Formats: sequence, C-alpha cells, structure tokens
Amino acid sequence: MGHRYGYPPATVIDIGEETLNFTGGLQYVDLTYTVTKQKEVEGKWLKQEVDLLNRITGSAPKGCITAVMGPSGAGKSTFLDGLAGRIATGSLKGRVFLDGKPMSPSLIKRTSAYIMQDDRLFPMLTVYETLMFAADFRLGPISRVEKRQRVEKLIDQLGLTSSWNTYIGDAGTRGVSGGERRRVSIGVDIIHGPSLLFLDEPTSGLDSTSAYSVIEKVRDIARSGSTVILTIHQPSSRIQLLLDHMIVLARGQLMFQGSPQNVTLHLSRMGRKVPKGESAIEFLIDVIQEYDQSEFGVEVVAEFARSGRKPPQLTEEEMSVSTAAPTPPPANRGHDWKNNRRLALKASEDSDNGFDRSVRSPYNNTSRSWSASHIGVVHQLRFTPTRQRTDQKAPNPMSSSPGYYTYSSDILPGTPTPHSSDYTVNENDYLTPDVAPKTVQHLGPKFANSIFPEIWILMRRNFKNIRRTPELFLSRLVVLTVMGVMMATMFMNPKISVQGITNRLSFVIFTVCLFFFSSNDAVPAFIQERFIFVRETSHNAYRASTYTIAGLITYLPFLALQAGVYACIVWKALELRGPFYYFFIVLYASLLSTNSFVMFVSSVVPNYILGYAAVIAFTALFFLFCGYFMNSHDIPVYWKWMNKVSTMTYPYEGLLMNQYQTNQTFGYDPNMKPVTGFGILSSLEISTVEFKKWENVIIMIGWAAFYRLCFYIVLRFGSKNKRT
Repeated sequence: MGHRYGYPPATVIDIGEETLNFTGGLQYVDLTYTVTKQKEVEGKWLKQEVDLLNRITGSAPKGCITAVMGPSGAGKSTFLDGLAGRIATGSLKGRVFLDGKPMSPSLIKRTSAYIMQDDRLFPMLTVYETLMFAADFRLGPISRVEKRQRVEKLIDQLGLTSSWNTYIGDAGTRGVSGGERRRVSIGVDIIHGPSLLFLDEPTSGLDSTSAYSVIEKVRDIARSGSTVILTIHQPSSRIQLLLDHMIVLARGQLMFQGSPQNVTLHLSRMGRKVPKGESAIEFLIDVIQEYDQSEFGVEVVAEFARSGRKPPQLTEEEMSVSTAAPTPPPANRGHDWKNNRRLALKASEDSDNGFDRSVRSPYNNTSRSWSASHIGVVHQLRFTPTRQRTDQKAPNPMSSSPGYYTYSSDILPGTPTPHSSDYTVNENDYLTPDVAPKTVQHLGPKFANSIFPEIWILMRRNFKNIRRTPELFLSRLVVLTVMGVMMATMFMNPKISVQGITNRLSFVIFTVCLFFFSSNDAVPAFIQERFIFVRETSHNAYRASTYTIAGLITYLPFLALQAGVYACIVWKALELRGPFYYFFIVLYASLLSTNSFVMFVSSVVPNYILGYAAVIAFTALFFLFCGYFMNSHDIPVYWKWMNKVSTMTYPYEGLLMNQYQTNQTFGYDPNMKPVTGFGILSSLEISTVEFKKWENVIIMIGWAAFYRLCFYIVLRFGSKNKRT
C-alpha cells in the first residue's frame, strides 16, 4: 500500500493575538542520504558507508519560517539540499510532498527558490536593474509595466527603496551594504512568487542588526503564503522570536522538531532544566553535544525525539564538556565505542521507568510500522503555549513536543515509505485518497520565456555590464593598438631581400601569437560569472544554450573592432598584399576561435590560476606545432595530429597564403635568383592553391563552433550545483 495520509483543508496558526489561515506545506518522509567514504584502518584504506541524513521525517508548515539548526557537522546544509532537489538523482532516498502532492527534485526546483550563502550578483548593476532582469527572466511575456510594478513593490517590501539606484558593488566598487545585498539576493529569487523558499545561512557574515532585518523580511515573505525553510547558526534572541518552527539535527539525525517555545518543555522531559537567563535553544544544542561526546552518543537523544524514551543521565564530568566541539571517542575506548552506545541504549529501553509516555512514537515499538492514529498532516499549529488545546487525540509524528499539533479526524491507515525508496514521483502515491493520477499538477512550461526573448534579455544584460566595465575589452583594444603601432614602425617598408622575407614571417607569427594571448583575460571574467550562471539556472531562469548564444553574439562586434583596428594600422606600413578583407577575416576568425577556446577552458577549470596555467600550456603546444619551427610535412607522424589541432596553424598559413600567392619577387637567393611568392610557400610546404585560403578560414570557424559547443556541454551537464 502506498502513502494514503489524510490531508486537512487548512492550517490555523495562532501568533500572539493574530490568527493566520494557510493551507498546505512541505512534508518529508524517511529522508536518507548515504555516501561512501574511505577510512584508514591499521594502515589499510577501507570503504565505509556513512549516513549524512538518517530517516528524517517531518514537515514545514506553510506561511511559517522553519529554521534548521544544530551543531557543526549536523547535516543542516545537506538536509536543505535534499529538500531542494540539489542532491543527484539516486543518492537521496525518501519522499517529499508539497501541499499533499508527491514531488520530484525537478518539480521542487520549478516551484521553489534557493538562496545560497554567497551573494552572487553582477556588481555594476543597480538594485533596480538587478531585480528587473530577474523579472524579465522569471515572469515571462507579461507587459513591461506589470514587471516594473512587481519590482517596485518588491523593493518596497524588502526595504530597499533608499538603495534603488545604488550599484550592488564588490571589493573594488562601493555599493550596497551586506544586509541590503543579501535582501537583493532574496528578491532575485522570489520575484516570481515561489511557493517554497530555501535559504542557506542567510545571516552569515552579517552584523546583528542586518541579520535581524533580513530574517524580518523573510518572515514577511512567509506570511504572504510561502513555505520558508532556512538553516541558521546561533541566532540571536531577537531572531529566535521570529522563528515559527524549528528542526534540530545532529549527526544527520532528528533531535527535535516543533515550536521554539516548546524547547524548554522538551528539555524538562529529558530531565534537563534550562539555566536561568540562558537560551533554551542554545542549551538544547549544548545538551546534544554533551551526549555526542559521551559513550551514549546522539542516538539516545534521537530516540527520545522519536519515541519519548528518556536518554540515560550524564555524569557531571560529561556535562562539563558541552562547550567543546564534537570530537571522536577517546582513544582508550577503541573499537568498543559503538558497542557501549548500543548497550547504553538497550539498558535505557529495558528500563520502563525511563519512558516518558507523554511523548508517544509515530511507530509501533515492535513492528516499526506506522500507526494509523499517528498518520496525518498539520491541522492546527499553536505558537502561544497558553492557547494550546487539551483535547488532542495524538501528538504529531513529526514533532517531539506534545500539544503543538492536533490532527484531522479523517485519518487513513498506511505504511511507511521503505528505506530504499527513491526521491521520485509515483502518480498512484498521492497523500489525499480522492486525488486521481489525472490531476497531476502541471506547473506550465519549464522556462518562463521562449528562446529568442531569453537571448535578447541576456544580450541586454551583457552589453550593460560591458558598458559599465569596459576595462576587459578596452585593455585588449589598447594592447592590440599599441602592438600594431610597434609592428608598423619596426617592419615598415620591408626590403626586397631574404631579410625582408624573414621580417614578414616574424611579423606573421608574432601577430598570430598576439591574437591568441589577447583573449587570455577572459579566463577570470567567466570564472567569476559562472557562479551567477549556476545560481540562475538552478531554478530555470534561462537555458544554457541561450546563455552560450547570447555570449557569442555579444563578443562578435568587439572582436571585429579589435581585428579591424590592428589590420588598419599594419596593412599600409608593411606594404602587405592580397585582399585586405581577407587579411581582416583571418584575424577576426583567429580571435573568434581563440576566444571560444579560452571560454571552454575557463568552464572546465575550478579557478583562474589553473585556467591561466592551462591556457599558457596549450598556447605553447599550439605555437610549437603551428608549422613555424618545423614544416607541417616534417613533423614526426606521431605528432602530426597536433598540427591539425593547433588553432595557430590556420591563421599562420592563411596570412602567408594571402601575402605570397603570387609570382611577385620578394628577394634573391645567394645565387641571385629571384625568390617569388609561390617559391616561398613551396619552401614552407604551404599550399599555393587559391581556395585553400578559404579552407583555413572555414576550419577556424569550425574550431570556434566546436569549442562553443564544448562550452555549452560543460555548462549544460557539468555546472550543476548538486551533491553526488
């Protein structure tokens, strides 16, 4: 039998004197994430399976802030990634439901927004422009006026009115404050009104005032009807008052789930009293760390949260280490560590006096099957302890705190999700029994825009960024201009002699290398932008294909300008022959293929240091095998493929063909015989056929297309922010 839980029509939330009505929320059942790690035992490396998440079951109510907390290494970010569909398919086991309907990772991504710890935004866009581009990507083909109204309203809601026209800024450009930048990051991902909002450490790196302001705005978002789940580390007392629901993890296991106001009651049932003046939440985490460092481990605390069986009491010595970080068991306990934990847990289970019957388990203690009376979803959430109901039929299986939830009377029996079930959708496995497979929710198209509008939006953003950060292209243009002037003055008026021929050959090979090196500065530029690409495409803001096409189109006019300026400077001064337009086309195609190659390399390497190293290494190889040092026919047969792969081969040969495909005399040999252009090409074993010039251009364009395709493939399949 599949999951057949009864799902109530509404959730009633009492907060102070205010009652809010919302429906639905997020539910997760038996979430388990197992990885294989290598461990050294007696000098040998053995593989060991480790549960980063261990059968976590619970819910996050709609219209509320659910905070995921716990000590370092508890699995908070892993848990958030699991719920958000950011763990690779097949690695995560369990079930996730939204508003009563089973969800797959792809559906979760389309209905949610995920705000990362780092604010990945374009520094030279203003707050308004950043949110307007987000609206263009996420709101689809609605009118410009509607998008502007949505952005203006969002800016007001996020408290960013005073920073409307302020640049986002970065380390080199003064911009908005840290708290404002974090709110802009949130705004970018909620512009389309997602029903689910995930935030990973939204207060990280912020001062207390900014952190409070961010969480306050997040609460307003939740009250508008979204389900908000965030991880947070050591929230201040003011922030704790803004939290509605809390999940505490340790070692990948559930330690507590419920209202923050019920933590004190939960601790008292464990036999621990919160010291006067100390935060109950912080004290709970201290207690968890005490057990983690004791011989019992956190398993006994997880068992108490699951079944109500009180954990063994700790000695004063064990309680005194609560402020220390979780550490491995003492060396003198050796391999008996796990056995001691099992014995301690068994002793606790055998003692009927250690069982708190006021905290009942959602499981049957013998069969571990779900009890029908405990299956259900939140019906009423009461955050004011004095207003808690006293006529509850059963505690929530997803909360360790009785009195926090009450249930719908329309409850149907069911069986738990198997431990090995994949996090996937089964149309016959709906929460509500009256929902037929025909009513599978359709979320509309995967992307808000079609291909051509996406390309146009990306191009507009690219040009705006280039206009405000012209250094990248101006630096290349200045370098090519200066080097062009130097080439023109060094090699101008070449003599009709062997030395004149040598000078032209030197000019050609230097030009080819110069154009290759001029694109190297694209490595750090894209590596910085890649993080923004990953964030934006993780929730389908646009396609990797449109991003690739828009980037290529954006570069085309700037590359043409660079090639044209250099060609105009050197053409007359060096008395070059052949069609000028061909000379320009070869330089342009060379820049295009080189730029595509560098972009591909930058998409593969993890940082710009390795990127530069890779580009320099390939530059040396391409230079060595381009045919300048050794004719292509003289290269050893096992290295000939490098001559074909080298993107320097084709502009080098193309420029020489354009110059020397003629019977014109360019010098005299030692026997005073004239050296013609065809003779020079023959000595270099370069073709003298006219159409071969255009074949080189076609090959360069082909290499440019190939590297752009590789760039797209890496973006499409290799730039996913997922755990494996």
